[in-house]
Amino acid sequence: MFVLNGEIHEGTAAALDLRDRGLTLGDGLFETILVVSGRPFMLDAHLDRLCSAAAELRLPVEREAFVRAVAMLLAETAAGDCALRLAVTRGPGARGLRIPADAAPNLLVTMAPWQPSMAFTDITLATVAIRRNETSPLSRMKTLSYLDNVMALEEAVARSADDALLLNTEGRVAATSMANLFIVRGTALLTPPVCDGVLPGTLRTLLLAQAAKAGLAAREAPLAPEDLLEADAVLATNSLRLVMAVAALDGRTLPRAEKAVAALRGLVRNAISAACGRDPFAVGFAAG
Repeated sequence: MFVLNGEIHEGTAAALDLRDRGLTLGDGLFETILVVSGRPFMLDAHLDRLCSAAAELRLPVEREAFVRAVAMLLAETAAGDCALRLAVTRGPGARGLRIPADAAPNLLVTMAPWQPSMAFTDITLATVAIRRNETSPLSRMKTLSYLDNVMALEEAVARSADDALLLNTEGRVAATSMANLFIVRGTALLTPPVCDGVLPGTLRTLLLAQAAKAGLAAREAPLAPEDLLEADAVLATNSLRLVMAVAALDGRTLPRAEKAVAALRGLVRNAISAACGRDPFAVGFAAG
């Protein structure tokens, strides 16, 4: 079941104009949101990012239309724990690259299963050849043009890693194919700045704001690959897998500051519990 332009649909198929620029040019945006006990986690932050990116792309998006669509889908499906995907395309347009003056965006909300076992895992990384273009505004957005990430992940998996480490064109650390990166260095929690080609992740924003509760001083700082190898711990964060500990990089085992990792995971669990009314990891799952 999904919502397309304010209407509920069964199944997974719906009519879409083949001239839609989301299909022809990847002209659109998306967000992925964790839902616990039927309550979206950090929905406002996701919508803030989507609407900010839409404004920069001159893509007309009505925030309240997404709010209504999310509420409609969650009510209709009596959702418990799941993952929502919000997407907007610019809609149909004539051939060529110019942005149409009369754009009629398509708004889509879908849902997928989510289990607590998907989160707080350990992962391995491989440095890939694809670089993040820090000069492009798209590096700061979740656009439908995601093939760099797709191919980066394929390269990493071919090298027996779980995810790809993406450097930017200057050789500095940017992100993984699916997550933001942090390092723990003593009592400092460091993450690359947005200007290095970094998506301003919602969980990244949460940790930067609340890391002091975990006894860590968080700030943005440019990171070199060597900084990951020399850190006390390396963490990857995204909205569904939450806080992942990076166990190895390019086959080299990385240190793991257990106390810091557990504290940051606990911080996220507390935030989910406060926002959604339940800690989904409380039974049958060890967050540390």
